[in-house]
Amino acid sequence: MTVFDLFLKGGIIMWIILAASLLAVALIIQKLITLSRVKVDGGKFILQIRSVMSKGDIAAALTMCSEATTPLSNILRAGLLKMKGTHQDVKDAVEAAARMEVFKLERGLGLLASVAGIAPLLGFLGTVTGMISAFRVIEVNEGVVNPQLLASGIWEALLTTAFGLIVGIPAYFMYNYLVNRVSHFVAETESSCNDFLDIAQGEQRKALAAAKKAQAARQQTQTRSAQS
Repeated sequence: MTVFDLFLKGGIIMWIILAASLLAVALIIQKLITLSRVKVDGGKFILQIRSVMSKGDIAAALTMCSEATTPLSNILRAGLLKMKGTHQDVKDAVEAAARMEVFKLERGLGLLASVAGIAPLLGFLGTVTGMISAFRVIEVNEGVVNPQLLASGIWEALLTTAFGLIVGIPAYFMYNYLVNRVSHFVAETESSCNDFLDIAQGEQRKALAAAKKAQAARQQTQTRSAQS
């Protein structure tokens, strides 16, 4: 007897479990592809940004972030776009962008967790309905039932539980694995963002000091011109 034959003996619940398994596989593949794209050396990238920003070249830093196309670069780009504002503006932009990137990474994980929990329950449901049918046969035949026929009905009913667990256990394992990957990304990104905010604050202070110095020089020039 093949696996397909066993599948068919499980009844209609098997098809629902199959649909759940296909959904789980699609979600897992999608999240693995998404997470594979977020791999970036945050420390190295921040050093590159620091090197460019120390020269006052915000445009070059923006170009680097645009070309990187990673969640971290998207977050830093949002902060760089607010560099002409206050430090709080930069911080707010970074935090908002970070929340959006984390949301994108977590999207679908809740559905995967639901599949992991529902698949075994569907299996139990199939088993219960199968057992009900088996005992209904006993009632209809007034207890005179071929034991072999009854045993066949019971093991066929238990198939749904087995298939439900076969789907649910790997789905639950992958859910936890993906959650850990996202958590690791969040921790690394938080550290990189804090480093970036320190750099941005330092550059904003330098820019403000330079602006004040230029303004003082202009005022001094105007005063000399007035006196002459």
